[in-house]
Amino acid sequence: MRNGRPDTDYVYWRWKPRDCNLPRFDPKRFLNMMRGKSLAFIGDSIMRNHVQSLLCILSQVEQAVATYHDEQYKSRRWVFPSHRLTLSVVWSPFLTKASVYEDLNGISSGIIQLHLDDLDATWTDQYKNFDYVVIAGGKWFLKSAIYYENNTIVGCHNCQGKNITQLGFYHAYRKALNSTLKFITSSKHKAFTFFRTTTPDHFENGEWNTGGYCNRTRPFREGEIDINDMDGMMRNIELEEFERAAAIGSEKDLTLKLFDTTSISLLRPDGHPGVYRQFHPYSRKDKHLKLQNDCLHWCLPGPIDYWNDLMMEIFVNG
Repeated sequence: MRNGRPDTDYVYWRWKPRDCNLPRFDPKRFLNMMRGKSLAFIGDSIMRNHVQSLLCILSQVEQAVATYHDEQYKSRRWVFPSHRLTLSVVWSPFLTKASVYEDLNGISSGIIQLHLDDLDATWTDQYKNFDYVVIAGGKWFLKSAIYYENNTIVGCHNCQGKNITQLGFYHAYRKALNSTLKFITSSKHKAFTFFRTTTPDHFENGEWNTGGYCNRTRPFREGEIDINDMDGMMRNIELEEFERAAAIGSEKDLTLKLFDTTSISLLRPDGHPGVYRQFHPYSRKDKHLKLQNDCLHWCLPGPIDYWNDLMMEIFVNG
C-alpha cells in the first residue's frame, strides 16, 4: 500500500480449511507459550518473509528488540524482553555449505560451489541453542551450481561448457534435505522442528528475469490451478525425505512436524508485491527502465500471515 498498490482485497482473504476451524493467531497466547524459549527460522528469503509476518503480529503485544545482525542483515536475532523469547532468522539458502558469488542484486560473477553432504555451519553451530526450529530448502537450488560430495566434484546443474556430469537440481535438493534431516534426527539436542514444504511462485508469461509478472487481484478457486511440475517434484522429494526422517525421529522421541504450506499458498496469486516491491513504480521518471516483478515473496499483511495461524495450531494441538 505504501508503495502505491491500488487494490486491497488481498489483505482480507483468509484460508478456511475444510471441515474444521482454524483460529486466528493469538499473539498473547503464543508469547506466553514461548516464554523463556528460543525459536529459529532457518532458510532463505521466504523464511525472512515468514519472520517479518510473525514480528508484525507479535508487536500487538510486545515490541521485539533487535540484538544481532550479520553484515548484510540476512541473519538476525530479536528478543522479547518481558517474555524472554529469542527469535532468530538464520540465512542458509541451501542448508548445506556453499560458496556463492553474487552481489546484493543477485548478479552472479561465478558458478555456485555446493557441498551436498557438508552442512552449513551458520545454522548447525547454533542448533543446540534453539528450542523450536522452522527449516526449509527452496528456490536457490534452481541456480547453476557445481556439486560436491566428500570434497569431490560429482556433477552439476546448468554448467554448460564444463566437462561435468549434469545431475540436475532435483538430485541436489534430495541430497541436501537428506543431509539436513539426518543431522536433525541424529543430534543429541531434540528441538521441536517444523519442516516446511516448498513455496510456489506465481510468475506468468515469463520468470523473474524474463518479464514474468503477477497482477491478479483475487485468489484462485479450488481446482482452478494445479501445482507446476517443478514445484510438484520438489514437494514429492520433501515428503519422501520427511517421511524417512519422521520414522527415525519417532524412535528417538523427536518432535518433527510437516509444515505443509504449499497448497494454501498456491491459491493466492494476488498476495505478492509484484511491481510494488518498489516505491510507486509507475511514477518513475525513466519510463524505459524495466519494472521488476516480485511474484515469490508475500505482502504484509497477506497470505503468509496464515502460515502463522497454521503454525500456532500445530503448537497448540499438534
